[in-house]
Amino acid sequence: MSNPVELTIVIPCLNEAETLPACIDKARRGLQAAGVAGEVLVADNGSTDGSAAVAEKAGARVVTVGEKGYGSALRGGIEAAQTKWIIVGDADDSYDFSHIDGMVQKLREGFDLVMGCRFPDGGGTIAPGAMPWKNRWIGNPILSFIGRLFFKCPVRDFHCGLRGFTKTAYEKMELKTTGMEFASEMVIKATLLKSLKIIEVPVMLHPDGRSRPPHLKPWRDGWRHLRFMLIYSPRWLFLMPGLLLALAGGVVGIVLSAGAVHLGGVQLDVGSLAVADMAAIVGLQLIAFAFCTKVFAIAEGLLPQDPQFAKIFKFFTLEKGIAAGLVFLLSGCGLFVYAIAVWKSEHFGALNYSENLRRLLPAVTLIVTGIQIVFSSFFLSILGLKTSSRRPPANQA
Repeated sequence: MSNPVELTIVIPCLNEAETLPACIDKARRGLQAAGVAGEVLVADNGSTDGSAAVAEKAGARVVTVGEKGYGSALRGGIEAAQTKWIIVGDADDSYDFSHIDGMVQKLREGFDLVMGCRFPDGGGTIAPGAMPWKNRWIGNPILSFIGRLFFKCPVRDFHCGLRGFTKTAYEKMELKTTGMEFASEMVIKATLLKSLKIIEVPVMLHPDGRSRPPHLKPWRDGWRHLRFMLIYSPRWLFLMPGLLLALAGGVVGIVLSAGAVHLGGVQLDVGSLAVADMAAIVGLQLIAFAFCTKVFAIAEGLLPQDPQFAKIFKFFTLEKGIAAGLVFLLSGCGLFVYAIAVWKSEHFGALNYSENLRRLLPAVTLIVTGIQIVFSSFFLSILGLKTSSRRPPANQA
């Protein structure tokens, strides 16, 4: 690059005139201490308190981002940066930009995403009064645990606002969210892109320097992060619950189809059989949702290509899906015909209630299951055509 500047510190801003001078001053000192040629860029997201003028006076470059949202401000600032390395952090003076040398060192070592860790188990520090108790002991630990569980992410502090990355890695992530979910999306996509190297460095969180309440709404924004992680993980949102319901419902349904079961003083009969069959049907539908969501997300670029999933999708072809569905459908029809034959043998009169339902419920369940499998296979094939049409030629990256 002809540009001698290597690093841009991007600070998203919405009415932060009170704390911007301190942040920019610390950022400039941090660049000097790290021995890196850099700039401070403030991404103003519609401030009405003169933040842009304050930032320019303090020596920062200011870009105006019209689209509202935390993610939009960050994306606007990052895309305006022309450097190979970028560090982002909040404008409330809760992060000390004068101590970015650890992040810069990791970027020099070749890491693609360097996350700050505020929590003691990662070497970080949370100063007294810097984080509300519900964020420290409930929100952040739970969301970070879910992030590690769902995506096998090596990061302990999933939502630390101070992080550094390469411009090349950012472009590979193809981030799309505009709100607070941007922080989660970056970590998730960096993890899913197996080629990117991720590491954490300890940082200290200070009480913010504002005299007004923060923009963050803990419960609302916590739910937005959780919702985003669930949407980005069809495996945990659909597949795991679906497999559990289908397996439990199927096993219990088969056992109760043979007769009532006594567990101590509890008797499980046709009522329990109906519940088990319902669980099996719902479970199968959730499994279908998992596959459809995964195919759609890959086709739309929300998730990267998954070689293991591609193998599964290649094995379970439309024809195999139709064949499997027809097996279930014909089995159910056979049981249904048998139930009618039994009724006919009684001259279409009254039948024993429990015995009749024990024949009809499995028949109906198998018929519904067969229909679900057949039409889900067709729907997956339609989504698969879209995925195939978007796959780049072999000679392209």
